[in-house]
Amino acid sequence: MLQMLIDNPLLLLFIVASIGYLVGSIKVGGSSLGVAAVLFTGLAFGALDERLQIPEILLLIGLSIYVYSLGLSSGPAFFESYRKNGLKDFFFIIGMLVLSALIAGGLFFVFGFSPATITGIYCGSTTNTAALAGVIDLIGTEPLAEDIKQLTRETVVGYSISYPMGVLGGMIAILLLEKLLKIDYKKEEELLKHEFPTNQSLTSGTITVTNEAIQDITMRDLQKQYKWNIKFGRIHHNGQQSLVNWDTTFSKGDLVMIIGSKEELEKAAAIFGPLGQHKLTYDRTMFDVRRIFVSNPKLIGRTLSSLNLHEQFDVTITRIRRGDIDMLAKGNMVLEMGDRIRFIAKREDLRALAEMFGDSYKESSRINLFSFGLGIGLGVILGTIEINLSPSISFSLGYAGGPLIVGLLLGALRKTGPINWTLPYSANVTLQQFGLILLLGSIGVKAGNSLVQNMSSEGIWIFIASAIISLLTAISILLIGYKVVKRPFSFLMGMVANQPAILDFGVAKTNNSIPEYAYTMVFPIALILKIVIAQLMFVILN
Repeated sequence: MLQMLIDNPLLLLFIVASIGYLVGSIKVGGSSLGVAAVLFTGLAFGALDERLQIPEILLLIGLSIYVYSLGLSSGPAFFESYRKNGLKDFFFIIGMLVLSALIAGGLFFVFGFSPATITGIYCGSTTNTAALAGVIDLIGTEPLAEDIKQLTRETVVGYSISYPMGVLGGMIAILLLEKLLKIDYKKEEELLKHEFPTNQSLTSGTITVTNEAIQDITMRDLQKQYKWNIKFGRIHHNGQQSLVNWDTTFSKGDLVMIIGSKEELEKAAAIFGPLGQHKLTYDRTMFDVRRIFVSNPKLIGRTLSSLNLHEQFDVTITRIRRGDIDMLAKGNMVLEMGDRIRFIAKREDLRALAEMFGDSYKESSRINLFSFGLGIGLGVILGTIEINLSPSISFSLGYAGGPLIVGLLLGALRKTGPINWTLPYSANVTLQQFGLILLLGSIGVKAGNSLVQNMSSEGIWIFIASAIISLLTAISILLIGYKVVKRPFSFLMGMVANQPAILDFGVAKTNNSIPEYAYTMVFPIALILKIVIAQLMFVILN
């Protein structure tokens, strides 16, 4: 069996992925490793025999697909969040990275490591392969590096032994501090619903108008005054049904259907009148309700208001479902492929709307391979560009930074002329999962090989040093960020995630995508800074 795995790297990859996924689904104390278990399964297989190898190209393909897809899905929220909190988050993460470097510098004197070894430990503890590559390249040009081969080996040994702890450290810190700080992820999600697209827990109800003070006041003026975060559907007035619009006025005894969160519905009921037992939702004698898929590429990237639907149809859009997230429909919302829109309209109008929006699940799940391939290609090109800060310090964004930055930009643009850059939600999730499995399986086997080869008496001290760096850094980010900077714990988990396995672990814990937005905000900055810090560390300590 071992020989078969040695001869068939693809078989090895999928066995590692399947076993890892199975292990990751096992819950202990209410927590599970999720897809991150694929990494540790790879470590175990790699440690069995150094001849077990997975081609490097699979790792690079997985990394590029994962970060590019993540960038596309996070682009709009990324730039909006930077507009609100960008500088604060930027300086905070810089401070934490400098702290991490100072901890590594202190351990250099405490343990008596060589400059090359402690630099490798820093790169491994922060799981930054690009930083390792930059240091190795620097060693080759360093005039004081008399034995390039030996220095390179010391750096690689420090990196390979530290890497597993760089992943575990973040997870352990999350588990410790979520208990210590008594984090309520559902409460945080509710508080962040205005900053990030999170599930809004929408419901509907029917109010009976009893407040005579609001009679003869248009819906437009009431909304300006009270700023409700709700949608109005049908109104039953004098035995007739119609849809509420901006010019609608209300009379005592009217029945009005409203959609929103429970809290928002109660606010509206306090002004209009009580939420009644009668459900207009069930009355479809004149208006029917239907969810329609957005699969028409001509509508992607357009706002709801730009479609001018009210000029063609007697219709109300109450909510949009994107993946597992229900959102109240608002005029400035931008349509994406695969969105499911809930319409209230007459049956003949619903048929015309279905034709207009496409309403094809198959088409809404397709990947546009032209735009997807072109986007990743642009990211790879950006990643290969070398940026020189000084004659001795340079860096490139690599297969992680380049595709991620391009993905963020194209995700925010959504559309350029006839080219749709965004992916359907279902396709994006699948690609992220596929890329992550390729990445973690390949890294695990590779790191497992190096771990066994380089483990020695010094290796134990390297492992201890990496544990100190990764744990102290992660705990500092979570504790200082939560208590001092006042950022939500769910968001800080994405900042701690210096490796996709930690990010997936955080997403599984929160059961929402908030850690992903933080990850995409921090990763490009952190990637560049870690590359520069690692090279500066080697130069200064020498």
